[in-house]
Formats: sequence, structure tokens, C-alpha cells
Amino acid sequence: MLTLALLISIKNASAETPLNPVTKNIFQPLLADPLEPRVAVMPWLGKRSLQLDIGLSADLYQNDSKKFAAGVDFATYSLLRRSENFKFPVDAVDYLFGINASWKKMLNNDVLPFDEFSARARISHISAHFEDGHYNADADQWLQQPEWLGTIPFTYSREFVNLVLALSSPGRRIYTGYQYLYHTLPDGINPHSFQAGAELATPCNTYLAADFKLLPIWQPSLNETKGHRGTWNLQAGVRLNNLGLEKVRLACNYYSGLSRQGMYFYHPENYTTAGIIIDF
Repeated sequence: MLTLALLISIKNASAETPLNPVTKNIFQPLLADPLEPRVAVMPWLGKRSLQLDIGLSADLYQNDSKKFAAGVDFATYSLLRRSENFKFPVDAVDYLFGINASWKKMLNNDVLPFDEFSARARISHISAHFEDGHYNADADQWLQQPEWLGTIPFTYSREFVNLVLALSSPGRRIYTGYQYLYHTLPDGINPHSFQAGAELATPCNTYLAADFKLLPIWQPSLNETKGHRGTWNLQAGVRLNNLGLEKVRLACNYYSGLSRQGMYFYHPENYTTAGIIIDF
């Protein structure tokens, strides 16, 4: 429903404020995608958990016309536990690295409220790990997990190709994407997943964004995935331009669906976060 509302708003919007005026990449990073390389600190509201992301997607080459680019992606996505004395043991962390290529083309039409088409393709590797925050030192054992998972920690590794297509104008963007897994551990994972989203600049340097994914559902009794589940991340944010901090935004997210952490790939989650994101 929020994506539909954003699409209706996009059609009627006249905002000319750029959604992401900081980055020099030809393809602008997706604002609400929780697996976009970024620097962010996002405490969970009402729960003693914290997301800490450290990453960067950068164009290393752009052609003379600034219509094509090739670059790299590096990122870590960490889930920390908040404990006493300002300590944050890491429960789980995912590491991503890869290469990307992007392209854009200006559009001339009077029908769609967009003046640019862009695309980004990625080839990436991601691995996931449990860390000290998932270990009970007093009991000398890992925290309890479902028995069907077997040995803890288990090996998690995925290699994939990802493609995102977008239509945009200053202040608004819609996009759709597809991801194909060509290698995965554990195996038995459906290689296909799908993505869609919308972004809209709103008054006073604020914005709204929604990211939706259809992800494979793990079936323990079958030891493989069967079917797909919708996973949402809804984000509202504000850029601190008035304070001279153009690269900084405050954001609130509502997440519902399968966990973004590889070690919990089978686990549905529902939570809200609020924190700070730094764009490069």
C-alpha cells in the first residue's frame, strides 16, 4: 500500500529537490534497500539490538559522457546486542564484496513523470558468520538455534548477479530488480528473487522510500526453499542540509519479512529502527 501511495504521489509531485545530491555515482544508491552498501547506525526500537553497517559503492571509471560507469562494492552488515557498560557484542555479521556496472539515458516524453532511465548490474559474493555475541561464555556453547540447522556455526556463502532498472527525475524514482544465485551454501535455495521500490522527496529536505523483495522461504522439513515471502523496508528520513551536513541523514525504518542476516536466512522478523546514515 505504501508503494502504491508513493507511486500516486510521484505522479503528482513537482518536487525538484534531488533525492541523493551527495553521491557522484551514475546509479544513485537505493535509499531503503537494507542491503545497499552504506555507513549507518540503526538501533532497534524497543529491543536491545543494533544494526551497524560499514560499506561503500563507488564508481572507479566513468566515460566522458558520464553515461556509463564501472565500480566496486564493499560492505559489512552487522547485528549487535546492546549490553551493559556501553558494550555491543556482535551477534551476526555479513560480508559483501563485488563489482558493478551502471548506465543511464535521458528520456524525452510527456507521458511519464520521469526524465531519466538508469540501470545497474552487480556480480557479488556475500558470506555470513556468527560472532562473540552469539556465544554464551558461561555455558561454553553457542546460543540455541533450531535443531534442524545442525552444526553451529554453519557455512553460509552466496554468489549472485543482481540487476536493477530505474526511472527517475529530481525528487522521485521507481525501480524494479531481479537477483540470480549461481552458487549458494547451504544449497537447496531457490536462485530467483525479485525487488521493487519507490522514492519521493518531500518538503524541508525530507523523503519517503519503500523497498519490497520477494525472497525464497526455507522449509526445514524439505531441507530446501519452497515459495516466496514478501519482505518490506519502509523508510522516512531527513537530510541535515540546513546544518551544513549534506552527507548526513536521519532515518526511521519499519522492516517486516525474512531477516537480512545470512545466519538467520530462515527467520521472519518485524522491527523498527531509527538512526543515522552517512552518504558518500
